[in-house]
Amino acid sequence: MLFDLRGRGRRRTVQVIYLGLALLIGAGLVFFGVGAGVGGGGLLSSLSGHEGGGSASFSAQIEKYRKLTQKQPTDVYAWEQLTLAQLHEAGGEAYVTRTGLTSRGHELFAQVAQSWNSYIALNPSRPNSEAAQEMVRVFGEEGLNQPAEAVKVLQIVIAGKHASTAQYQSSLYRELAEYAYRAHNTNTGDLAAAKAISLAPAEQRKRLTTELAEVKKHPSGPEYVTRGANGQPIKVKPGPNGTFTGTTTAPATPQPGGLPTTTK
Repeated sequence: MLFDLRGRGRRRTVQVIYLGLALLIGAGLVFFGVGAGVGGGGLLSSLSGHEGGGSASFSAQIEKYRKLTQKQPTDVYAWEQLTLAQLHEAGGEAYVTRTGLTSRGHELFAQVAQSWNSYIALNPSRPNSEAAQEMVRVFGEEGLNQPAEAVKVLQIVIAGKHASTAQYQSSLYRELAEYAYRAHNTNTGDLAAAKAISLAPAEQRKRLTTELAEVKKHPSGPEYVTRGANGQPIKVKPGPNGTFTGTTTAPATPQPGGLPTTTK
């Protein structure tokens, strides 16, 4: 038998076989990225167009494609890749925390928005819908808070999601309706709301209709009446991070205890 190691020649054969197996496994680890996890580089990653993970490589990609856009400002691919690299970088803790954008995050989000707009201005035949979905976060309330721009990217997302389920499409149209109302684009909001309701499960349509009607009625968010320091009633709106902003004098009777009450 081969693994009867009593013979000197057989021991040498087994050693050669195991050495060959070790070399094959090592080559697999190096060239195919085996065991590297998500974004682990390797030959397969480079063939698929990825350049590895980590903020350092994202920074390198950003610099690479920024230089390329400067040399070739009409290169659609360069602007797309710059946007994607910046979106990856924007997910870091230095830019976004549980309490919202940091000052560096706001600066980076503005750069992402500029890169995306430069990319879209070149009229790509099929805009990257996955990147557009990430841009909703950039233009949304937790980002730059530009609802009109969020409407534009959501329309790209929806156009690229024809094969998705009806319920998922309903959620996209709902989001489009909400941002359209907040952008005071009532026509688009109404069309998107009707589509969202029609695609939603029957048992959810009534509640969805009520919720979207409320967003349409208060596009800037619900308003509350409370008492100021001088005892006069004031009208306030919820701001970021649990604060209240946009106070104005309200011709309403102060509520007992000064507790906010929603105005209808």
